[in-house]
Amino acid sequence: MTATAVGAFLAAYDVTILDSKYATWPGAQREATAAPSPGARLSFQATAYCKGITTSAGTPVQAGVAAADPAVLPVGSVIQLDSVPRYGGIYTVLDTGPSVQGRLVDLYMWSCIEALAFGRQDVRLTVLRLGWNPNATTPSLLDRLFRGSERPEQSTLPSRPLPQVSGDN
Repeated sequence: MTATAVGAFLAAYDVTILDSKYATWPGAQREATAAPSPGARLSFQATAYCKGITTSAGTPVQAGVAAADPAVLPVGSVIQLDSVPRYGGIYTVLDTGPSVQGRLVDLYMWSCIEALAFGRQDVRLTVLRLGWNPNATTPSLLDRLFRGSERPEQSTLPSRPLPQVSGDN
């Protein structure tokens, strides 16, 4: 009886171990290929830069500014890095660059020595806002609780009738 119980336990244990070993693969695959959207947690690579006076958005370079590929993270996007111990925090994408392509985010640092020491790192970031549109933000806790089933209204421009053209010209 004891041998049967031990055999059943080991069989169930092995099945659980194999299942949990592969359970995270779909999430990692989705994180690596998902399109950025507000609230999405994505895998990127990060580098650092230290030169420049103004960003492509026209603002002065300063701490908290990041550069990204505008096709992936448009200018005005707000991101939060949480997997980089010393440099975690909220950054605003205000810059672009010819060498910033694909899933790469370039963080501005005042010290060039510090930027060189940063190197290239794998990071996980959360998209808080995508571009300049304030409606493209992650919903707050209150919004999710009280307006979870409602969809935000789309603003449309008022339509005007087309001018009448006479054929007597």
